[in-house]
Amino acid sequence: MTYSVKFWDKIAEEYSQQPIADEATYQKKLEVTREYFKPDMEVLEFGCGTGSTAIVHAPYVKHIRAIDISSKMIEIARGKAEANNVKNVTFECSSIDELTVSDRSLDVVLGLNILHLLENKEEVITKIYKMLKPGGVFVTSTVCLGDTMKWFKILAPIGIFLGLMPLVKVFTTQELSDSLTDAGFTIDYHWQPSKSISKGAFKFKGVFIVAKKPE
Repeated sequence: MTYSVKFWDKIAEEYSQQPIADEATYQKKLEVTREYFKPDMEVLEFGCGTGSTAIVHAPYVKHIRAIDISSKMIEIARGKAEANNVKNVTFECSSIDELTVSDRSLDVVLGLNILHLLENKEEVITKIYKMLKPGGVFVTSTVCLGDTMKWFKILAPIGIFLGLMPLVKVFTTQELSDSLTDAGFTIDYHWQPSKSISKGAFKFKGVFIVAKKPE
């Protein structure tokens, strides 16, 4: 965790200035997510980064609690919210592991581009399931390196040790789906964009899933 916090704090300002890699895909994910929103909903976003997604979703729900492990990211997110006069998003520096949320108290949980950065995704998915009300949804956009880059398991520990990258876990889309259904979710929406995201010499494909807790 310490390595990852230092990494994200270090790159926070640069990260906040980066353009969205695929605007059309991002907009579709926003649109699909909003189909599940209602004005009275309580939402949690973990791994919120610099807050852009929470801020654009804010008009569609009652309140969003947005957390990230990087205090630098949260500082930038709060500045964005203030600049945009967004009052119904609360930004906090916290990990999902540290967060205390009552069972069956949330309508939606957003975990965008984060599950592959966790040491314990199965435990986190189980925790999210408990947080959600019956009929609540977990929306996740996740890089599944196991589909195309299984060899990344060898490279990742070196990059983490050198401080060049955060913790990154390698699993397949099927393994992610299994983790969600094993926790009790049903897959309500599944979409894999055809376009890859390029980062240096690497190309990643993510999967966008809306998992629903039974009524």
